[in-house]
Amino acid sequence: MRIDSNIRPADLKKPLEHLWELSAAKINLIREEYDTSKGSPVFTHDGKYTTMGWTEWTQGFQFGGEIIQFDATDDRKFLELGRKAVVDLMAPHITHIGVHDHGFNNISTYGALRRLCSEGRIDACEWEKSFYDLAIKSSGAVQAVRWTRTAAGGGFVYSFNGPHSLFVDTIRSMRALAAAHRLGHTLFAENDEKISLLERMIMHIEATASYNVYYGEGRDSWDIYGRTVHEAIFNVNDGRYRCPSSQQGFSPFTTWTRGLAWAMCGFAEQLEFMQVVDDRELEAAGGRQRVEAMMMKAARATCDFYIENSSADGIPCWDTGAPNIRELGDYKTQKADPFNEYEPVDSSAAAIAAQGLMRLGKCLRERGQEEDGGRYIRAGLTVCRTLLDDPYISKDSKHQGLLLHSVYHRPNGWDHIPPGRKVPCGESSMWGDYHMRELALYLWRIINNNEYYTFFKGIENQV
Repeated sequence: MRIDSNIRPADLKKPLEHLWELSAAKINLIREEYDTSKGSPVFTHDGKYTTMGWTEWTQGFQFGGEIIQFDATDDRKFLELGRKAVVDLMAPHITHIGVHDHGFNNISTYGALRRLCSEGRIDACEWEKSFYDLAIKSSGAVQAVRWTRTAAGGGFVYSFNGPHSLFVDTIRSMRALAAAHRLGHTLFAENDEKISLLERMIMHIEATASYNVYYGEGRDSWDIYGRTVHEAIFNVNDGRYRCPSSQQGFSPFTTWTRGLAWAMCGFAEQLEFMQVVDDRELEAAGGRQRVEAMMMKAARATCDFYIENSSADGIPCWDTGAPNIRELGDYKTQKADPFNEYEPVDSSAAAIAAQGLMRLGKCLRERGQEEDGGRYIRAGLTVCRTLLDDPYISKDSKHQGLLLHSVYHRPNGWDHIPPGRKVPCGESSMWGDYHMRELALYLWRIINNNEYYTFFKGIENQV
């Protein structure tokens, strides 16, 4: 991609103002037209949200998006919509033992409301704050129970595929463990064994960095610096790593770019979280220097790979090894064309990645690496500017989605292909819309000199 060397956050203020107007209309439209009893809205088909039964991993994005809308605009209508939905509908997600998505569903809702309470943005008594705290503590513990030990002495939170499966996505669910730990929670197991949620979180992050991220160090024949694999497979009998795999990418030896984006954002925000963790808490994991070096190495590698393998305007193809990507020519030197005839782009990957790029840049600047930090920040801003303009932002008043040209599951053929087209385009996803709003909120707070946005701000340290 071509990084704009002059772009600044303030340059995006007017496009962001327009985004919040469109976002409000989309939220209202979904509320008017979508039947929640059918299940969580997942992605659009011909402009209308529909569900897709795999796991219930997107409901928190719907209501979390409403809470973000309030956060940015102070329109209490959206706060009340989101808050009521959380109380009425989100409880099953707290105790859901069958998924790896607690950070998606619960930190986007209970966590966001808890943060707004602490910031004084909403009126809440101590009992309401305690309600959110209990939800976060429970979610973190339930998520941590899905645990597979590795032969190397660590372990990971396994995916819905089963105990053999480590998904790159799950790094963003480590927010649930992080927040629960910060609230002073400990997981109790058989015979009252105390299990540190922080230690389990760091082990998972390290497993992801070791097995889902590549560094060009000769691990296998396709060990390319910064690429990621969606799934790492383990022998559950002895905990040994066996092979790479992919559920939503083209192959285990190519890079599914939304998985790449999850890693970029996940490692960067956990680096930020480490800043509020006491040195003594990190001793069991080898100390701060070791832990942060591991995260920084993975964050920089994945962000570098994204920059190298995206189109000139920062939008990636859905997979860097997609079978017909060769037909696009030298796509890295051109703006992405979501209406091309060969392979779909994935705007949702771009929205997630942009946040990771900017968070990493801030971390580097705080470590005195001004030049490198500024480059990553400008890369994130370049991606964001592209997403805030045509053809990515949905201005059609009848289309329920906010961010167009998102892709869900290309191998399964779930994505809608419009008549006369050969590949999916023109549709939205609940995670794409949510992360576009979250990216916008991140920048909106910076532009308006408000408190810096993180998932853990406002969650008081009770360790």
